Amino acid sequence: MNFHSTRSAADLVKLPDAILAGLAPDGGLYVPDRFPQVDPSQFEAVPPWQVGARMLAPFFQGESLEPELADICREAISFPLPRVATSDPNLSILELFHGPTAAFKDVGARFLAACLERLHSDPVPTVMVATSGDTGSAVAAACAERSGLRVVILYPEGGVSPRQEHQLTCWGDNVLSLRIRGSFDDCQRMVKESFLDRDLQSQVPLTSANSISVARLLPQMIYYAATSLDYWRETGEKANFIVPTGNLGNALAGIWARRLGMPIDRFALATNANATISRFLDTGEWEPGKTIATLASAMDVSNPSNMERLRHLYPSFEEITGQAWAISVSDEQISEAIVEADRTLGQELCPHTATAYVAYKALRTENPDHDPECHWIALATAHAAKFETIVEPLVGRPVEVPPALADILHRPTHRVDLPASTQALKQALLDWPR
Repeated sequence: MNFHSTRSAADLVKLPDAILAGLAPDGGLYVPDRFPQVDPSQFEAVPPWQVGARMLAPFFQGESLEPELADICREAISFPLPRVATSDPNLSILELFHGPTAAFKDVGARFLAACLERLHSDPVPTVMVATSGDTGSAVAAACAERSGLRVVILYPEGGVSPRQEHQLTCWGDNVLSLRIRGSFDDCQRMVKESFLDRDLQSQVPLTSANSISVARLLPQMIYYAATSLDYWRETGEKANFIVPTGNLGNALAGIWARRLGMPIDRFALATNANATISRFLDTGEWEPGKTIATLASAMDVSNPSNMERLRHLYPSFEEITGQAWAISVSDEQISEAIVEADRTLGQELCPHTATAYVAYKALRTENPDHDPECHWIALATAHAAKFETIVEPLVGRPVEVPPALADILHRPTHRVDLPASTQALKQALLDWPR
């Protein structure tokens, strides 16, 4: 299968080239030139990694990574992805936080790292990632100590929780952690500008681990596919998902899975106070503003880059509005949802997952098309223990730390502070010993 930029279908590349490049030369994002169709009835009740190996096979057909696909999927998803019931019969929660860094980003990051290690690129690629919290730590954990990989993480000063920052800076060796005096959008801009710097690329070949990388989105389709197939076999109905979203990558992966033919019906998107997506779906106006710091810090994105992929897939506003409903959630609503979910559902929610719970309740009152008997699956994108300074005062007790996260929190930290300047980033990359 070929891939091309969202900005031009003229130049086709193979999947390994799209993975290594990260961003297309014209600044666009890589997308497949077609979406193969799957038959849900042909998928047996098997673990998610096996669903992934079968679903992704057409994307890898004829490529050097094709014989490795099953091993890559098994390596990436070596932890459970359970869908758990709640006391509300119309709501279940898909727990995506059982990986090494207790966040859903572990799935895509481990898949990407497994692909890059097997591609044996020379010179060694530098994986560069802008993060508002969970992406950077997942990528660092996935790539740390892997032969032939180097990782650079950019994160906004004051824009992540203390435990998230520890996870971003505790690696050393082949991981360089850069704290940027700016917002996540500054970090993302610096990454994109660096990818387009030919002089820098000639000296330090770069690839991406953000959701601008197609190798992040392809594996994230797996948990939508596996969950929807299980739900369909169980109930005979298509699954409906509520997705907390910032950069729109997670939601887009679900929309891609539905486009393939997986038994998925509706999507509801929950953003924080950075309401660019929900405002666009309401008005048709794309108006990114200044990034607002919120309790759901990993979603503090005002200019989601994956909207470019969504607009490429569905060019008209009418088509896009048919794909999802969206709501913007305030910090006050996030706090109230954490308290309510703990008391009524028996669920400890991180601030991001709490936006999904707010969206679920709002569906019943604000969406005129909502079916009151409709069952929704809310994505739990991170473990509450990653945000203990927010969650613990609200629930009135300590949140138990998962063993893998506890191990990371005992590591020493290393970081470099930089201004929000692409030139400063370039110099830091050139100065980092290779």
